[in-house]
Amino acid sequence: MGKDLLLVGSVPLDTAEEVMCTFGGPLAPYLPAMPDGEVGERRSWVNRFCYLVFSGHADLEILQRPPPLDGVEQLLPVKREDTWKFKVRPGISEVRFGLPGLRLGYARDATASYFVFRTLRENGVLPRDLRFQISIPMVNSVVRTMYFPEPGDIDKIRPGFEAALAAELAVITRRIPAQDLAIQWDCAWETAAVYGGRGVPESESRIETHTAPIRRLTALLPPGVALGFHFCFGTFGGWPSFTPPDFGRLVELINASVAAAGRKTDWVHIPALDRADAGYYAPFKQLQTGDARIYMGMIHSMDSLARRIDAARSAIPDFGLAAYCGFGRTPPEQLPQILNDHLKAVEIARRG
Repeated sequence: MGKDLLLVGSVPLDTAEEVMCTFGGPLAPYLPAMPDGEVGERRSWVNRFCYLVFSGHADLEILQRPPPLDGVEQLLPVKREDTWKFKVRPGISEVRFGLPGLRLGYARDATASYFVFRTLRENGVLPRDLRFQISIPMVNSVVRTMYFPEPGDIDKIRPGFEAALAAELAVITRRIPAQDLAIQWDCAWETAAVYGGRGVPESESRIETHTAPIRRLTALLPPGVALGFHFCFGTFGGWPSFTPPDFGRLVELINASVAAAGRKTDWVHIPALDRADAGYYAPFKQLQTGDARIYMGMIHSMDSLARRIDAARSAIPDFGLAAYCGFGRTPPEQLPQILNDHLKAVEIARRG
């Protein structure tokens, strides 16, 4: 058995210290790495880029923004149809982003949270062998047709956004020692897009479209940095935002992503619905992830958890457990129950 639990990333508390003490204290012995909870504006995951980065960019025009509520501006959409939409201005062939290493906020936030993490670890609140986890949405989950519906626009924006993300990684890996760091690539749009279907451009259904940025960005990580993947069904509008007909295509994406990384992958997180039939998990027999620890996103619907664990073990004999996603859209008052469910899940898995 390896580490039994994974925290995907977001926790709706106010500070990194509160997250690490509340969840890290009881759960850290079971975790490979500790996230900072994606506190502040990162809690809205990729939606924050719409009002923080894209809305003020000189090369982008706003087509739609969330409607005001009672006369007050709304920066985050409540419904999918109210989301921000942009277009590239005429004559612009590539959208680039200034303030490299600062513009997207990951390096800035990681620097502050790592100080908290290191202090808590030195004071014995967190174990010495625990890594600091930074969960970062992959490029195509940010720059996608939901936000940029005009044909050809995402191809003008993705290279510049990838360069901005590479600059953030350069600062992060310069400031945080490799042996302390874990980077997790979050793949939500990628997970849905490869299944194709209505509204998905043909190019977006190709796995290589999504593994190419994984290949380039992972190559920038120094040796010794731990690497994880989170494949996501989405929670915007309620979980799951996307329900795959089966896991076959997702397994292909996972295998290709791990191969594209070109180095050891330490973990792969896969969400799972409330299903306890062995056939549902059968495609996972085709996983080719090397020594990566698989974490099944099963910590929900607790009454059926033991049955789901048994069913999944028919395909993956040994795996860890996690929630299906981060908790960023979860009411904070539910967090004590979520914490208890994680501890209970460890007991259930070890009894099986």
